[in-house]
Amino acid sequence: MAEQQSRTQQQQQQQQVHPTEAIKSLLPQKGPSKSQILAVVTLFPVGGALLCLAGLTLVGTVIGLAVATPVFLLFSPVLVPAALTIALAVTGFLTSGAFGITALSALSWMINYMRRMRGTAGEQMEHAKRRVQEAAGHMGQRTAQKETTRMRD
Repeated sequence: MAEQQSRTQQQQQQQQVHPTEAIKSLLPQKGPSKSQILAVVTLFPVGGALLCLAGLTLVGTVIGLAVATPVFLLFSPVLVPAALTIALAVTGFLTSGAFGITALSALSWMINYMRRMRGTAGEQMEHAKRRVQEAAGHMGQRTAQKETTRMRD
């Protein structure tokens, strides 16, 4: 009986692993490389600084909104129509610019298309002229051959 108790105690002790060994078993056997360590050492302060700047920006935005809200409420009868007018003017300028660019690109496409058509038609005419000349040359040679064969006969 005493032996069984001592065996169970030994098994329990073997099953109980020190916390550091448990953590070591979770970590990979190979340590981080030098480039990984350098990346962490470099990026950790940069990330912290950016996080601080983000927090400061948030705080500044909240304070600015708290200060500006009463001003917006007092001047809203003037600000809302002014904002709508400015928004419509900007939309109009952007739309007219888009229409102008579209018109210029359409005109450019049409001009290039017409140039290609004129160039193609001229090339086709030259090709047709050459074929007619070649056909006339062949016909002349045939007639000359027939004339010589008739004279021989």
